[in-house]
Amino acid sequence: MIRVLVADDHPIVREGVKQILSETSDIVVAQEASTGQEAIDCVWKNEYDVVLLDISMPGRDGLETLRELKTIRPKTPVLILSIYPEEHYAVRVLRGGAAGYVAKAGAPDDLITAIRKVVAGGKYISPVAAERLTYELDRDSNKAPHETLSDREYQVMRMIAAGKAIKEIAADLCLSIKTVSTYRTRIFEKLDIKTNAALVLYAVQNNLIDSGQIPAGPPPSNTLDE
Repeated sequence: MIRVLVADDHPIVREGVKQILSETSDIVVAQEASTGQEAIDCVWKNEYDVVLLDISMPGRDGLETLRELKTIRPKTPVLILSIYPEEHYAVRVLRGGAAGYVAKAGAPDDLITAIRKVVAGGKYISPVAAERLTYELDRDSNKAPHETLSDREYQVMRMIAAGKAIKEIAADLCLSIKTVSTYRTRIFEKLDIKTNAALVLYAVQNNLIDSGQIPAGPPPSNTLDE
């Protein structure tokens, strides 16, 4: 029996995963976690055949949690489950040690297939993600500016580009406004831009956000009291 730890901050998602896996004869949800820290605590205390991890959670996000989980139990495969399209995060999480990436908008069968494949020692990515990974590896010697961002900087960059103000980002990530502002400063330096508007343009030009995420009005200003 394949024992799965499901880590997602949305109860309805965890219930959905349990419902999907309940229809299989070889996979069972052994435990649930609602935060990255809870997932880490679970993995410290118990062994699982696979960890199903949401990439976007308050506090320790999925990327940070992934690194910690691979330190604690490097042989346990971690399968990333995300609302974001594969082109936004798949390459980054695979490089971070994830065994695969499954979009929440995908078919239930995809999740089951992915779990079985990574438990068997394989990697699970869609043809689109595989093509993107090959492309990224081919151009490693000449990285685009956004590829030099840390995982947290990349996350904050996408949130700013999607029109979120500093206060909103700080609340969503359980960080201080000062910390988020520091991340933004680093992002601007690495991308060689000066304003949020320029960041939105950069994100659009490099397909880092969906068209539906583009702010309808002017982006928030760069003041700390947003």
